[in-house]
Amino acid sequence: MFLAGEDWAARFEGFQREAWRLETLPQYLMPQEAEELQAFRDGVRIDPAMVRNEYTDRLRRQAAQGRVQGRVHVVTRPLSEYLRFEFSQYYRPHLLAGEQIRILDVTDRLNPLEGVQDFWMFDQSEVVLMNYEPDGKQINRKVFRGDVSQFIEYQRIAVAESLPFEEYVKGLDL
Repeated sequence: MFLAGEDWAARFEGFQREAWRLETLPQYLMPQEAEELQAFRDGVRIDPAMVRNEYTDRLRRQAAQGRVQGRVHVVTRPLSEYLRFEFSQYYRPHLLAGEQIRILDVTDRLNPLEGVQDFWMFDQSEVVLMNYEPDGKQINRKVFRGDVSQFIEYQRIAVAESLPFEEYVKGLDL
């Protein structure tokens, strides 16, 4: 089953304990980010503490309800322009709103998740595969049908092998 629109949004409203994401790409080409990405290229920076939007409001509401949203992003250095943008413009405000963000840098080591594609997992019971072109353009989202235990293991590895976002970015010029 492919997910879009209200069916996709319902996953974020309906999870009980945890929504968790693995990100593996150096960039995501999302049309709705084009204007913000260009502003970042032009030198515009935001104050993460001042960001309030539908996404950060949802993160705050979920955190207040004891529901956790988290992610691990697998990266290599040098960080792509998109990753510097994402770290600065999205991850910092999302972290302040309650998202648990970690970075798995595989620059100087083997990638323990080599070949694993992007996915979201909800309550460790439903997995949605995120399908992208090699350049980061999203193709679709598809509900995984089968045993999710491999994805629970991917999450365990990703969290164990990664650093908290703020620890990772200390000293980085974003």
